Amino acid sequence: MADTATTASAAAASAASASTDAPPFQLGKPRFQQTSFYGRFRHFLDIIDPRTLFVTERRLREAVQLLEDYKHGTLRPGVTNEQLWSAQKIKQAILHPDTNEKIFMPFRMSGYIPFGTPIVVGLLLPNQTLASTVFWQWLNQSHNACVNYANRNATKPSPASKFIQGYLGAVISAVSIAVGLNVLVQKANKFTPATRLLVQRFVPFPAVASANICNVVLMRYGELEEGIDVLDGDGNLVGSSKIAARHALLETALTRVVLPMPILVLPPIVMSVLEKTALLQARPRLLLPVQSLVCLAAFGLALPLAISLFPQMSEIETSQLEPEIARATSSRTVVYNKGL
Repeated sequence: MADTATTASAAAASAASASTDAPPFQLGKPRFQQTSFYGRFRHFLDIIDPRTLFVTERRLREAVQLLEDYKHGTLRPGVTNEQLWSAQKIKQAILHPDTNEKIFMPFRMSGYIPFGTPIVVGLLLPNQTLASTVFWQWLNQSHNACVNYANRNATKPSPASKFIQGYLGAVISAVSIAVGLNVLVQKANKFTPATRLLVQRFVPFPAVASANICNVVLMRYGELEEGIDVLDGDGNLVGSSKIAARHALLETALTRVVLPMPILVLPPIVMSVLEKTALLQARPRLLLPVQSLVCLAAFGLALPLAISLFPQMSEIETSQLEPEIARATSSRTVVYNKGL
């Protein structure tokens, strides 16, 4: 009997220890503080964790049910904070926060690096032809357009025509800028062949950065026209704000400019050094695998850094919004889903 009591005490202590290892669970709230860049960085590392791509349908249902039980006060005994945070991480990585619908795997933020890295490698291939430049820019902006649309603020319906217009505008801008810069480099007679090759490697960055801004604005232009929902501190809907929509798009566009910096600037610098090593000069077949690894490392660093610039649920003072929004709530601030 004493042994049984001792075992039960040890199990309870173990469960309590597991629970205290994690902060107290808050439904719908980030695990890490969003007021600091480091807290947002830790939060988005969870959001982009590629392991969530392998979560089964059954595990997703269990995670959602666990959170529903917590919400309605019917949680079974013994569930720890860590289990609740893990369930919320799974839900946030797979389901859209506004619609609660599953996001198609290649367009989730957790799939952005695995599915985007081959495209980055293609963008940075040396000695690009006109056809290959057009192809990789088209593929990159197609992927970006789908990611932007899948992770948009979806509090307001958006017609398919808006998606098509935004997609065509983004692709045309990316291809035009990339091809134009490549033509200029080719006509620059003052460059030596080695310098021309190096400059060409940096062409994707201004093309992608400019097109990314066009992509975000065009894909989410409907938010500027109709506004997005803003919520008070208790999660209650206050109203729809076009000013909040402008803030959301500006913040997202800034992340899309910062995002390609390490991805498209660091690999050309690193590869220009590595290509001179005896190993790669003796084994040129290793160039593509090495470049792929360098791009993967740069992508893995850039994505969480870029999207951590602003919290996903951004806060804004009601005094900065439309008068009707300020009159509709007693809260000094409201929050809105910036989107990713």
